[in-house]
Amino acid sequence: MSSLYAMRRANGDWFALDDGGRFRVPVFRSLWDGMLARVSHSGMSLFKPMALEGRALEELVTAGGAGETDFWVVDEPFTSLKRGRLVDRAQLTQLVTVR
Repeated sequence: MSSLYAMRRANGDWFALDDGGRFRVPVFRSLWDGMLARVSHSGMSLFKPMALEGRALEELVTAGGAGETDFWVVDEPFTSLKRGRLVDRAQLTQLVTVR
Protein backbone atom coordinates (compact mmCIF):
# COMPACT_ATOMS: atom_id res chain seq x y z
CA MET A 1 0.00 0.00 0.00
CA SER A 2 1.03 3.58 -0.45
CA SER A 3 2.23 5.89 2.31
CA LEU A 4 1.13 9.26 3.53
CA TYR A 5 3.23 12.17 2.29
CA ALA A 6 4.35 15.55 3.63
CA MET A 7 6.28 18.22 1.74
CA ARG A 8 10.03 18.57 2.29
CA ARG A 9 12.74 20.78 0.80
CA ALA A 10 16.14 19.54 -0.33
CA ASN A 11 17.77 21.09 2.76
CA GLY A 12 15.54 18.99 5.03
CA ASP A 13 12.99 21.66 6.01
CA TRP A 14 9.37 20.50 6.20
CA PHE A 15 6.52 22.58 4.81
CA ALA A 16 4.18 23.87 7.51
CA LEU A 17 1.71 26.71 7.76
CA ASP A 18 1.80 29.10 10.70
CA ASP A 19 -1.49 28.78 12.55
CA GLY A 20 -1.36 31.27 15.41
CA GLY A 21 2.02 30.11 16.67
CA ARG A 22 1.37 26.44 15.98
CA PHE A 23 2.55 24.58 12.91
CA ARG A 24 0.03 22.97 10.57
CA VAL A 25 1.61 20.28 8.39
CA PRO A 26 -0.49 19.23 5.40
CA VAL A 27 -0.38 15.48 4.80
CA PHE A 28 -1.37 13.92 1.48
CA ARG A 29 -2.67 10.44 0.70
CA SER A 30 -0.44 9.91 -2.33
CA LEU A 31 2.67 11.19 -4.04
CA TRP A 32 0.46 12.43 -6.87
CA ASP A 33 -1.76 14.47 -4.50
CA GLY A 34 1.38 16.08 -3.07
CA MET A 35 2.64 16.97 -6.54
CA LEU A 36 -0.74 18.46 -7.52
CA ALA A 37 -0.81 20.56 -4.34
CA ARG A 38 2.73 21.74 -5.09
CA VAL A 39 1.67 22.97 -8.50
CA SER A 40 -1.45 24.74 -7.23
CA HIS A 41 0.10 26.43 -4.15
CA SER A 42 3.06 28.67 -4.96
CA GLY A 43 4.53 28.50 -1.44
CA MET A 44 5.25 24.83 -1.97
CA SER A 45 7.23 25.17 -5.20
CA LEU A 46 10.57 24.32 -3.54
CA PHE A 47 9.16 21.30 -1.70
CA LYS A 48 8.68 17.70 -2.84
CA PRO A 49 6.41 15.04 -1.37
CA MET A 50 8.23 12.65 0.93
CA ALA A 51 6.78 9.47 2.40
CA LEU A 52 6.13 9.66 6.12
CA GLU A 53 7.67 6.41 7.21
CA GLY A 54 9.68 5.68 10.32
CA ARG A 55 12.61 8.06 10.43
CA ALA A 56 10.95 10.80 8.37
CA LEU A 57 8.04 10.92 10.81
CA GLU A 58 10.44 11.12 13.76
CA GLU A 59 12.35 13.97 12.09
CA LEU A 60 9.18 15.88 11.35
CA VAL A 61 8.22 16.19 15.00
CA THR A 62 9.76 14.75 18.12
CA ALA A 63 7.56 13.49 20.92
CA GLY A 64 8.53 16.56 22.99
CA GLY A 65 7.42 18.95 20.22
CA ALA A 66 4.15 17.20 19.41
CA GLY A 67 2.07 19.82 21.22
CA GLU A 68 3.17 22.53 18.78
CA THR A 69 2.43 20.69 15.55
CA ASP A 70 -0.89 19.76 13.97
CA PHE A 71 -1.23 17.40 11.03
CA TRP A 72 -3.94 17.93 8.45
CA VAL A 73 -4.90 15.18 6.04
CA VAL A 74 -5.73 17.04 2.84
CA ASP A 75 -8.30 15.14 0.76
CA GLU A 76 -8.35 17.49 -2.24
CA PRO A 77 -4.95 18.90 -3.29
CA PHE A 78 -6.51 21.79 -5.25
CA THR A 79 -8.45 23.18 -2.27
CA SER A 80 -7.10 25.49 0.40
CA LEU A 81 -4.42 23.90 2.56
CA LYS A 82 -6.37 25.21 5.53
CA ARG A 83 -9.03 22.60 4.79
CA GLY A 84 -8.31 19.16 6.05
CA ARG A 85 -8.94 16.74 8.83
CA LEU A 86 -6.97 17.16 12.02
CA VAL A 87 -4.93 14.09 12.93
CA ASP A 88 -2.79 14.02 16.07
CA ARG A 89 0.71 12.53 16.11
CA ALA A 90 -0.46 9.22 17.60
CA GLN A 91 -3.14 8.79 14.92
CA LEU A 92 -0.67 9.75 12.18
CA THR A 93 1.87 7.22 13.49
CA GLN A 94 -0.82 4.54 13.49
CA LEU A 95 -1.92 5.42 9.93
CA VAL A 96 1.68 5.25 8.71
CA THR A 97 2.30 1.95 10.50
CA VAL A 98 -0.92 0.35 9.23
CA ARG A 99 -0.27 1.28 5.62
